Amino acid sequence: MTSSARPSWLGSPTRDYLGSAWRASSIALSDDDGGAPVSRPDVAVLVHETDAPEAISRTGTAALWIPGFVDSFFHVEHAAAWRAAGIPLVGLDMRRGGRALRDPRYRDDVRDLRVRHEEIGKALAVLRGWGARRLILIGHSTGGLHAALFAHDRPGEVDAVILNSPWLDHNGPPLEKNQATALVKRVGTRLPRLPISMLKPDYARNLHMDYGGEFAFDPAHKPLDPVPVFAGFFRAVRLAHEEVAAGLAIREPVLVAHSDASGSFTKPSADELASTDVVLNVADMVRLAPKLGAHVDLLEVPGGRHDLALSQAPAREFYTRESIAWAVDVAGDTTRY
Repeated sequence: MTSSARPSWLGSPTRDYLGSAWRASSIALSDDDGGAPVSRPDVAVLVHETDAPEAISRTGTAALWIPGFVDSFFHVEHAAAWRAAGIPLVGLDMRRGGRALRDPRYRDDVRDLRVRHEEIGKALAVLRGWGARRLILIGHSTGGLHAALFAHDRPGEVDAVILNSPWLDHNGPPLEKNQATALVKRVGTRLPRLPISMLKPDYARNLHMDYGGEFAFDPAHKPLDPVPVFAGFFRAVRLAHEEVAAGLAIREPVLVAHSDASGSFTKPSADELASTDVVLNVADMVRLAPKLGAHVDLLEVPGGRHDLALSQAPAREFYTRESIAWAVDVAGDTTRY
């Protein structure tokens, strides 16, 4: 895709905070579920290496990374491993989150998860325009739920789907999963911006360099303080969970990757933060994986954190190596360069 062929909805690339080799391009959006800030139309942001168009043109293969709730793409090390395998990896910060957040008061105020199909579809169109003939869709946590719905709704758009600790069910006791969910679903329709809980910062802080972690990311994109969870968003997620439980029909191969253990969600210990999933219940992922489609593989990552790509070195190297090998196998041969 040359500059002359750039779609009207794709902005010119600007330097990204990840470094001189990275660029961010805005994607103008039109679909609206009622959550867009007043007088500030939604955008998404595509995050890619400067030479991604040329690299993708050479290999014919690309991967698109979709972050989770209150999350953003900053996975430079992970992207380098994919690129070394001949698959340039591009990140997508979706509307109302990460780099695409227009109003900090309403982070991830999404009332219908399918509204984000628009930016996923446009991002994939950009990658095709750069020469991608094979596409791998990677979704983490809520991004995994988005990826599953997208692949179900739009068969043939991608060649393989990798779900990194996907949010396939609510991590809570039966009372929350049933009666409380029913109440929030009603409230979420009438008062979508009503905060119903706060996302604690323990996990994000454990990752960040300022708190002794290994990773540098912008707290404006992935906050290090508590963040409200809105009723409308939770309603949208629970409706999607009902679809997963009833069964999706993803045609393409799916890899569901997960930690070997879940830790405490409410008061995680230092050891749990370091080597377990303290956000979701891995048993839910294993239980519901067969509901996604006819061709689903499982990958258990010993010592994996919630975002497996941000685990401690042995676990993240295992996840990275095995997920790339799986993608190469199911999506076709790639060319090293």
